[in-house]
Amino acid sequence: MERHLNLVESDFERLEKRVLPRFPFCFLTFKCSEENSHVFEVKDISYSGMQLCLKLGTHNMKVGETINGNLHWGDKQIEVNAMVKWTTELRVGVEFFSQEDSKEKINNFLEMKHLANMLKPVHHLDYGVDIPVSLKYWLRADGPVELFVWQHSHGELSCFQILIMDGFVEWQDGEGLKTARVISKRDIDTPLINEDEFVFKIDNGLDLAKIDLASDLIDKIEARHLSSEVLDFIKIKLRS
Repeated sequence: MERHLNLVESDFERLEKRVLPRFPFCFLTFKCSEENSHVFEVKDISYSGMQLCLKLGTHNMKVGETINGNLHWGDKQIEVNAMVKWTTELRVGVEFFSQEDSKEKINNFLEMKHLANMLKPVHHLDYGVDIPVSLKYWLRADGPVELFVWQHSHGELSCFQILIMDGFVEWQDGEGLKTARVISKRDIDTPLINEDEFVFKIDNGLDLAKIDLASDLIDKIEARHLSSEVLDFIKIKLRS
């Protein structure tokens, strides 16, 4: 667990690093309306924008360009309009337009009940994913949400981490609760495991809005994914 909890010192802000396992498949996708356009995986999404990624090939999107297309996730599909803010060979960052009808569609698409319903128990899935020994539970909803629950060698819970879009909530045994904002994320794959390295800006004090979002998510998680004892434990720590 130590390699997942690295501190980055800064004179201007408190940053911390986490290395977390990454699920190799994404079922949240975006396809531009243009004929024969690529289908992108949505690596990250929030109420304001999203990061798109191609597994193969290259794209021709340019910074400042307006794009239109469809987000697909489970049985939901919405049309979105956005502006390209940055690009690399395989990735594109876009910002949603701020019109009221666009914001309402995105807010409904990312409604917490839907996010909770889309959570998959990676610790039970047979996808050949290499899960760290100390990671007891791992729930994910593609781009927007992930929950990691870690345990000590003797079985007691040692840590939980909740990612909800660009927000981060963590409880560690002996340290308590903290909240943060995601600053960056990069792939650090090895031949044996897929991982992401996150850098977080730790909040000065607890951000109650992030805790409220996390609590709302936990309240909506079905007991078939996590035992009622674990859910109750997380709820108590979030509200303590």
